[in-house]
Amino acid sequence: MHRRELERDGLVAARPGIGTFVTRTLTDSTLAAHGLLRADLQRWLARARRAGLDDESIEALFTTTFRSAAAQDIA
Repeated sequence: MHRRELERDGLVAARPGIGTFVTRTLTDSTLAAHGLLRADLQRWLARARRAGLDDESIEALFTTTFRSAAAQDIA
């Protein structure tokens, strides 16, 4: 994995002028589960793109759906 991917996954945080720091780690089983989830999410993102959504719309759709699910206690 590249640093940007690790940052995106919330595993490291860059501190300008100081360095990059590990913020959390994943177990091997978690990494395997995330791989499957990431593949599903990538397929969903491709479908969203084909539907004409831009980055901002995709992020808004994900965020509102996530918050709705969390409010219903399913996220």
